[in-house]
Amino acid sequence: MPSLKEIKTRIASVQSTRKITSAMKMVASSKLHRAQTAIQNMLPYENLLEHILKSFLVSMPDAAEGDLTEERKDIKSVALVVYSSNSSLCGGYNNNVIRKMQHAIDGYHAQGINNITIYPIGRKVAEKVKSLGLKSAGDFVALADKPNASECRNIAEELIGKYSKREYDKVELIYHHFKSAASQVLTRRNFLPVDLSTEKIGAYNDRDLSSNLATAKAQEYLRKNGKAATKSSTDAVPLNDDFIVEPDIKTVLDELVPKALDLIIYTALLDSNASEHAARMVAMQAATDNADELLKELNLQYNKSRQAAITNELLDIVGGSANN
Repeated sequence: MPSLKEIKTRIASVQSTRKITSAMKMVASSKLHRAQTAIQNMLPYENLLEHILKSFLVSMPDAAEGDLTEERKDIKSVALVVYSSNSSLCGGYNNNVIRKMQHAIDGYHAQGINNITIYPIGRKVAEKVKSLGLKSAGDFVALADKPNASECRNIAEELIGKYSKREYDKVELIYHHFKSAASQVLTRRNFLPVDLSTEKIGAYNDRDLSSNLATAKAQEYLRKNGKAATKSSTDAVPLNDDFIVEPDIKTVLDELVPKALDLIIYTALLDSNASEHAARMVAMQAATDNADELLKELNLQYNKSRQAAITNELLDIVGGSANN
């Protein structure tokens, strides 16, 4: 049985650790709020672009035909854009992304496709790509901490250019889609060829940015009270029966589709960033709760040991008096 001094030392150590995990949870909560604000600021542009694209395609469905929408039967090379974090202590967030990436790579290898290029956004996935000896497209570590629309546009333009030149036959994204502070869905999404069906456009715009509560009790409360907000989607309708397009349909689509693809890369980054902070907040909250439980057990053990020591001393005193 440990001595009183050992128990007191362990109690002090757990209390110190609890202070750290509690502080990290508060920091993650603050960063999550900023990440949610960034998504909220992006939504008006996303919604308007989706509406314009949907309305245009509903009225002119044949206009979607083109090189970026054509599915290639003979796939020889693939690019994967994989989003992770730069730091740890966020539960299984990074491990899940890496496992999904490895599953995708194994699937392509099983099909005889070995020319796979990884765009690693985040230090954790970049380190894994290097350790596995996979082909990396560059260094994108800084993007994981500081999302930048301009750099995301550069990545999208590079992917579009290489896809058009048939250097890539397929491009996929692997990231955590942020639905709410309590729910982040690991997603494997086709980027190219792009699916411009009106049912697919806007399918990922289902985020609830109204809360940053991510504990188990908060999740249960949201489930019982139906507070998990869902995006009210409205079907796009033709603006009129006959569009007059200037200068021509191809030129308009050549502007709209790349903008939509730029936005997909950027929103996936924002979703991944928000999901990281939500996952870290949950992990640190769980660690804090575990520390509280451990402190209760240690305090109980300390009180029992202290009481036993006092009882033994009293017995010694009583026994000594009786002998005298």
